Formats: sequence, structure tokens, C-alpha cells
Amino acid sequence: MDFSVALLQIKPKLGRVADNLALIQEQVEQAIAQKADLAVLPELALTGYFLKDLVPEVALPLDSPEIAILKELSQRISIAVGFVEVTADFQFYNSAAWFEDGALKHLHRKVYLPTYGLFDEQRYLGRGDRFRAFDTKFGRVGLLVCEDMWHLSAPYLLAMDGATTLVCLSSSPGRGVDEQTLGTATAWRNLTTSTARFLTCRVVYVNRVGYEDGVGFWGGSHLVAPSGEVVAAAPEFEPAILQVSLTDAELRRERISSPLVRDENLCITLRELSRIDQERSC
Repeated sequence: MDFSVALLQIKPKLGRVADNLALIQEQVEQAIAQKADLAVLPELALTGYFLKDLVPEVALPLDSPEIAILKELSQRISIAVGFVEVTADFQFYNSAAWFEDGALKHLHRKVYLPTYGLFDEQRYLGRGDRFRAFDTKFGRVGLLVCEDMWHLSAPYLLAMDGATTLVCLSSSPGRGVDEQTLGTATAWRNLTTSTARFLTCRVVYVNRVGYEDGVGFWGGSHLVAPSGEVVAAAPEFEPAILQVSLTDAELRRERISSPLVRDENLCITLRELSRIDQERSC
């Protein structure tokens, strides 16, 4: 199916859920006005990133008024957005939600929580325990949250589960400048293009901008074709709406010329992983 996606590269305010929700509504309305079919926002778009002890204060249950507003908005456009989720037993997760046709279609809880360098997520948040593709108006999709994508098994599992489009929500700080090139940007583009090429799938990467505690988020949201080519990219360090049209024709062409997913042997993978696990457990 052909469709149009709007990558909403926004600047959330730390801990200001109401303000961020208003910003998200305004940006999504712009995407609707531009005839987009899908709006994708960054990781923790509703809350900001470096929350630390603010996590319980900004967390939302799935039956909250804020979630209800996003459900209502999704009657006119599908939406992928990040937030802090709280469960009935008071567990907190860095979650990504997909809203479609007025309902919460899919929820992904970030599995890999970084605890190195600038990051300390696992101190404040619980870990998700699954990667599942799901059906949408636009075909089968897989959701990832930032660090998830750096673990090769995550996009691989989603592709093996039938995802032809991977959507990664990110809050990536900009680090490392070499000859006027941002190291983080280079690393992410190498990752997204390699993932798209080896799994012959589309990759939609949406990163935020703005500053928190002196740390700058670099933006650079982009869309990668199944060939591994970056077909559109937003600017770095400034808010933007990047709208891109996707077509199944390119996906079909790449999967015919490079049938890597078709030829993947899950039986061998499962057998060898089982062997490795047993040997490590001894």
C-alpha cells in the first residue's frame, strides 16, 4: 500500500506533559492538513527524556485523559508516540504507542535500557520483554525505541515476524564532532541504512531536538528505503516536519532482487541459539 508519513521532529519540555500534549496535537494537526496518513513522534515525546525522579510524576496509565485525546486524534491519522507508561501495579516503562482508527493498536515497552555514558534509564524504568510486529493500514509494522535498535536481534525479530516497516522512536543526544561531522548522526545513519538493507525493509527514524541539562538532542530524523538509501532527512538541531511518501513498488523490487528475508533459515538460527544458551549456562 502507498501512504504518506510525517516525521514530527519536536522539542519537548522536560516534565511538562500538558505542554507537550498541546505541542503534539498542534504538530499532528499540521500533518493532517498536509494529507499525511501517519504521524511519528520521538521517544518520550510527552515527557522529555532526562526525567530521573520525575518518572512517577509524569507517567500515564493507558486509560488516562491524555491517552484518550491521542486515541480521538487517531481517527483522522495514525500516530506513533513515546511516553512513560504506568501499570496498575505501579511499574513504569519507556513505551511507544501506535494509535489507529480511534484505538490503541499496539504498545511496545523499551527492552534495552541504556546505563552507560549519559544514560541511567534502568534505575528508573522497567524493561519490556518482547518484540512483536503488528498489522496496520500500511502493512505489518515493528516498533523500536532508540537503544532497542542497537541490538541486532531486535529488528531481526520484527522482520522475521513479518514487519516490512520498522519505526524507531529516539531521544538521541548529539556527541562527537569529527571534521564538522556529528559522530552520533553518522553512527545512527550507518545503523538505519544497514538495517534496511539487510532486512530489505523501510526504516522510519524520528529523533527529537532541544536541550535538557545542557545536553543537546541532534534531530536528523530520516527515512530509509529497503535498498538502504536515505530518501529524506530532517535538519539537525531544529524542529521540523518531514513528510515522505512510501510505495510498495520499491519494497517489492528490493525483495525480488535481494530475497534475504525469504531465504533466512529460522530453524538453524533457533538451533544454534539454543546450543549457545546451553553452553553458556553450563
